[in-house]
Amino acid sequence: MIRTEEVINILVKSYKSSGTFQKVQQLVSKIYQQARGSMLMFVAAFLTFMAIGGFPSFLKDMKIFGRERLNGHYGVGAYVIGNTLSSIPYLLIISLIPGAIAYFLVGLQKSFEHFVYFALVLFVCMMLVESLMMIVASIVPDFLMGIITGAGIQGVMMLNGGFFRLPNDLPKPFWRYPMYYIAFHKYANQGFYKNEFEGLTFPNNQVGGSPSITGEEILRNTWQVEMGYSKWIDLAILLGMVVLYRLMFLGIVKIVEKVKPVVKAL
Repeated sequence: MIRTEEVINILVKSYKSSGTFQKVQQLVSKIYQQARGSMLMFVAAFLTFMAIGGFPSFLKDMKIFGRERLNGHYGVGAYVIGNTLSSIPYLLIISLIPGAIAYFLVGLQKSFEHFVYFALVLFVCMMLVESLMMIVASIVPDFLMGIITGAGIQGVMMLNGGFFRLPNDLPKPFWRYPMYYIAFHKYANQGFYKNEFEGLTFPNNQVGGSPSITGEEILRNTWQVEMGYSKWIDLAILLGMVVLYRLMFLGIVKIVEKVKPVVKAL
């Protein structure tokens, strides 16, 4: 008579040698890889989207700036530089504390360099959203409409950032070219992915394949990340977008100052 333990062992061996087991292992491995990427995306999206909450206070700042500008206390350039420098410490704290909680709670790469890069990308994304809301406030100086406009712009960028739909699946020409390359989420996502997956090796459960798969292969084949440049280039592009957005705000304010008296005269 066969014992229960032997029956269980036979069933386990039979299951492990079946095609169903291979499919389950592949699915588990894929879910694990996607979960790491999803958590990175969630943290960045949540913090940057919540940065819209600073819009009401910025509208008040703009009103104060308008009166002081009329009195000749300082120019637009001084205001942009002062606003940028004053916001850096607070945005840095907001990026570090929630970023550290999420980073180590999920169990991402433990090295100091990887965490610093993670926090830097969060910080630059927060500055980008703040810069975007400055532009919106200079064009739409209404509380409700400004919030709706800013949230709408961010929502469109998130949809085209290469996470909800992979880059090769985005409809052309508008959503892939140029929207995919305009959205700052593209560079944030790819920087996060490279920071987390590069240098790692994962077990490969595909039948007939190698026993392991590198993080670079996952980035290239699963997430369709552009591997022709490093994660630091992604960060540099984000920094360049911060500068561009601030310059756009400066230009819009100067144009409004010149156009408003002409409109009133009409």
